[in-house]
Amino acid sequence: MRSFMKEIRIHARAGQGAITTAALLGYAYFKEGMYPYAFPNFGAARMGAPMNAFVRVDSKPVRLRSQIYEPDYVIIVDSTLMRGYNCFSGLKEYGIAIINGKEDLEVPQLKPKQKAFVVPANEIAMKTIGRPLGNTTLIGAFAAATSEIKLDALLEVIKNRFSGKAQEGNIEAAKQGYEFIKKQQGAY
Repeated sequence: MRSFMKEIRIHARAGQGAITTAALLGYAYFKEGMYPYAFPNFGAARMGAPMNAFVRVDSKPVRLRSQIYEPDYVIIVDSTLMRGYNCFSGLKEYGIAIINGKEDLEVPQLKPKQKAFVVPANEIAMKTIGRPLGNTTLIGAFAAATSEIKLDALLEVIKNRFSGKAQEGNIEAAKQGYEFIKKQQGAY
């Protein structure tokens, strides 16, 4: 079996659920029969401090343990981080960025074959979950934009992680994130 390692870098602030996002993504890949490795990286461990979480996934066990410097995909949970950091640093030639933000968000110029999708994840989360935590919306958008994981696998992972109203809200948020991207791609 040929190896095809994919790397995902998540940019967020501490307390915004980036570690949960990485864990959910990793578990969804696992459900697809892949070998994921998800891990965080903290600077100052205080609420609101910029931090990263990473997911590495391959068709064989992942042994590499370093941070991700040349991601295939970038998920930006907090778009204000784009002002102080180059969140797109090292993004591969055909890289895809999923950014939580409003439609009028200014995205830096990417390379010609790279794509960026701006998703109003916090707005969707407010409607579905009742809190501005757009992580599951962003993962749904990721599934649609990359075709790396199936929506069904993602929803199963969310069902496993949450219960009650939180489960219902997060499932709906993921579905809406997925549909948002599919509409942008003209698939709906």
